[in-house]
Amino acid sequence: MSGNSDNSDTTAGAHPGTAAEGDGLRRSLGFRDLVVYGLLFIAPMAPVGVFGTLDAKSQGAVALVYIIATIAMAFTAFSYAQMVRVVPQAGSVFAYARVGLGNGPGFIAGWMAMLDYLLIPAVAYLFSGIAMEALVPSVSRWVWTAIAVLVTTALNLWGVRAAARVGFLVLAMEIVVLLVFMVSAIVVLVQDGAQRDWLSPLSGDGSQGAFALGAVVGAVSVAVLSYLGFDAIASFAEEVTGGSAKVARAVLFCLALAGVLFIAQTYLVALLEPVSSAQLAAEPAKQGSAFYDAVDSAVGDWLHDLVAVSKAIGAAFAALAGQAAAGRLLFAMGRDRRLPGALSKTDSGTPRLALLCAAVVTMVAAVWAARRDDGMDHLVSVVNVGALTAFVLLHASVVGWFAVQRRGGPVSWWRHLLVPVLGAAITIAVIVEAAGSAQVVGAIWLAVGLVVLFAQRARRGEP
Repeated sequence: MSGNSDNSDTTAGAHPGTAAEGDGLRRSLGFRDLVVYGLLFIAPMAPVGVFGTLDAKSQGAVALVYIIATIAMAFTAFSYAQMVRVVPQAGSVFAYARVGLGNGPGFIAGWMAMLDYLLIPAVAYLFSGIAMEALVPSVSRWVWTAIAVLVTTALNLWGVRAAARVGFLVLAMEIVVLLVFMVSAIVVLVQDGAQRDWLSPLSGDGSQGAFALGAVVGAVSVAVLSYLGFDAIASFAEEVTGGSAKVARAVLFCLALAGVLFIAQTYLVALLEPVSSAQLAAEPAKQGSAFYDAVDSAVGDWLHDLVAVSKAIGAAFAALAGQAAAGRLLFAMGRDRRLPGALSKTDSGTPRLALLCAAVVTMVAAVWAARRDDGMDHLVSVVNVGALTAFVLLHASVVGWFAVQRRGGPVSWWRHLLVPVLGAAITIAVIVEAAGSAQVVGAIWLAVGLVVLFAQRARRGEP
C-alpha cells in the first residue's frame, strides 16, 4: 500500500486484492477529505429535524441530551480509532470483526452495517426530495429524490477525490448557514432576551415538573442516531495518504466537532423556543417543525427558508457520503468472497460496480418511500438497528484482538477492556430503547444474514 509509513498498518497483514496489486483502491484522500465525508454524512444541522422530539422527551434539557450523547458515542469512536490502526482496510467494521472475532462475526458485522449504509442514504435522499418539493411544488418529491440519487451517484463514480472536492463546497455552505443561524440567534437573545431560563437547555424548563434524569437518558437513545455516519470515515482507510493514524484522528475529530455544533445550536434554539416542552409533548404534531417554528418567531421567515434550502442540498450530499461508504463495504465483502467477487473490481481506483449496486438499492428504497405518505416513517424505523448491532461487534473486536488474542502488545485495562465494554453496554441500551418495528426488522435481517453465512460455510466445507 503506497504512501503508508504507519507500521501499525501491517499488523493484521496485507489483504489480497488491495491497492498493492495495482488494481485496488487508490490513496488520494487527506485529513480534510476524511472530515468532509464524515461531517457530510452526519450533517452539521442534523438536530433540526429531531429537536422538537428531544425537547419534549428531555423536559427541555435538549443541550444536555447532546452532551451526554456525544460522550456516549465517544466510546464507539475510540474503538474505531483503535481498530483502524491495526486493520487499515475498506469495509471498516466488517474487517475489524473479521480479525478480532473471526470470519463468521465479521460477516455478520458487515451484513448488519450494510442495512444501515444502504438505507440511511435513502432517508437522506427522501428528505432532500421533500424539501425540494416544498420549494418547487410543481415537481413531485419522487422526481427530486431520483434526481438527487443520479447526481450524487455520478459524482461518486467520477472518483472519491472529485466527490470530496464538491462535498467540501457543500459542507462549507452548511457551516455558513449554521453560523448565520447562530449569530442571528445570539443577536436576538441579546436584544430581546430568552423565552426560557438561560440554564433550561441544561437543566430542563420545569414545565413537566421536576428534572428527571430518566427522561434525559430516554432522549439520548434518540439523539445518538444524529451521529450515525461518523464511522463511515473508516471505510476510506485504503484511500488515505499518510497512514491509518490519520483516519483515527479524523474519526475522533469529526465526532467532537459534530458534538460541539449539535450542543451549540440546540442550546440556542431552546432559548428561542416560545413553546414549552410540556406543550410539545402534548402535541406531537408540532415536534417535527419545532426548530423552524422557533426560528420563524424569533428571527424571521428568511432564515427558515435559508435553513430549508441548506438542508435540502446537504441531505443529498449526506447521501453521497453514505453511498460512497456503502460501496466500500460491498467492495470489501466482495474481495473477501462474502459477497459476489465482481463487487471487488475497481476502475481507475474506484469500485464502480459496488457503487452502482449500492445506488440501485438506495434508489429503489428512496423512490418507493417518496411515493408513499408514510414512506419516511417506514425507512427511519429500520435504518438504525443495523449500525448499532455492528457497533456492538466493533467493541467486541477490540476485546478480541487486544485482550483475548493479545496481538496488539501489552493489554491496557481501560483502552482494551473498559472502553469497549462500556461502549457495547451503551449501544445495547440504545438498541433496547429503539422502536419495536426497528427491532423486528433488525432481527429479520440478522436471521437472513445467518442463513447466508451457514450456506456459505456449507458450500465451502467450513466448520
